[in-house]
Amino acid sequence: MPRYEYRCRACGDTFELNRPMAESGAPASCPAGHPDTVKLLSTVAVGGRAPGGAAPAPQGGGGGCCGGGCCG
Repeated sequence: MPRYEYRCRACGDTFELNRPMAESGAPASCPAGHPDTVKLLSTVAVGGRAPGGAAPAPQGGGGGCCGGGCCG
């Protein structure tokens, strides 16, 4: 279940709620009971390493100008 982050406009606290995506825009009260909250835009950082700890090697181009083969 996704986790969403909210900020209370009354007290300024931020808090998180686990809720279904269908309810992501539903009103959420802060833990102190204030009803005026706003959902924050969250970013997701995805990272990792290939097995063995090395970063994966870049793959060859697909041709065209992006591959560097058309300029010449």
